[in-house]
Amino acid sequence: MKELFRQSLKPFTPSPRDIHPADDLWISCPACRQMIYRRQWVDRHCVCPWCEHHGQLTPYEWIELLLDPDSFVLRDADMEPAYSPCFANAQQSYHDKRMQARVNAGTNEALIAGSAMIGGLPLEIVIAKFAFLGSSLGAVVGERVACAAERAARQGVPLISINAAGGAGMYEGVIALMQMAKVSVALKALDEASQLHVSVLVDQCYGGVCACYASMADVVLAEPGAQIGCTGPRVIEQTTRQTVPADFQTAEVLLAGGMIDRVVPRSDLRATLQRLLRLHQPACRTGAACDE
Repeated sequence: MKELFRQSLKPFTPSPRDIHPADDLWISCPACRQMIYRRQWVDRHCVCPWCEHHGQLTPYEWIELLLDPDSFVLRDADMEPAYSPCFANAQQSYHDKRMQARVNAGTNEALIAGSAMIGGLPLEIVIAKFAFLGSSLGAVVGERVACAAERAARQGVPLISINAAGGAGMYEGVIALMQMAKVSVALKALDEASQLHVSVLVDQCYGGVCACYASMADVVLAEPGAQIGCTGPRVIEQTTRQTVPADFQTAEVLLAGGMIDRVVPRSDLRATLQRLLRLHQPACRTGAACDE
C-alpha cells in the first residue's frame, strides 16, 4: 500500500475502459487475491503488480496495446453461422446461449479479425475473446481465421493470432471439428506464400484451438504463466485420478520442453512483434542491410 500512495498523481481523462459504474474502485487479483486499485490494473494492462499474473484483455484492449493508432480495420464482422443451431441441453438451447453470450461479451462472436499495422508494417490479425463461450472454436471462428490467413497470403503480409480458448465448440459437434481441417489448409497456403504467422498464447489456451492454428505458427509466443494444452488439468485429474504439479502446462514448462519459442511479458509484446515483423521484411530475409 505504501508504494501505491508514493506514486505521483497524473492528469487523467477517463476512457470507456475506466468507467465501471457498478464496480468498486478495487479488484482482487485472480491469482494471488491481493487487492489492486482498478486504475492501476487498467494502466498495467491487467497485469497484477504483486504477482505479475496476466489477466484477460478484450480484443479492443489488445488492439490499443499492440497496434498502431487508428490502423485497425475490422473484417468479416457480419459473418454468421449458415445453419440454424438446434443443439440444446436440458436448460438452454444453443441459439439462446449464443444470444446471452453476445450480451455478456459485448461482441457477436468469440473472435474478431482485421487488417492493421505494427510499427508501420501491414499485417492481418485475429484476436480471441474468451468471454464469449470460452472463445470456443466454431463455424464462424474457423471461417474468420481461415479468411484472415487467405487475405494475408493474397496480400503478402504476415498473420498474427492472439489465442485463448477452452476448446472446440461442443454444441456444434462435427461442424466445430471440421474447422481444424479448414484452418489448417488456409495456414498451409499462407506458408506456401512465404508469409509469417506469429501465434501469441494467452491464459488459457486449450483444446482444438491449441491443437490447431494456435500451434501451427512459425513463431509461437506465450505470456508468463499462461495455461496451455490440449486438455486442462482438472479434466486430466478427474480422468487419471492423479494430482498434477502446480506448474503443469504453464508457458514456462512448455518453453523448457521446446513446445513454444519464447515467453514474453505483456509490456514487451508489441516491441517483440514489431521486431519479428521487421526481421521478416525482404531486406532482412535476403541478407541485405537490415536495421535490426
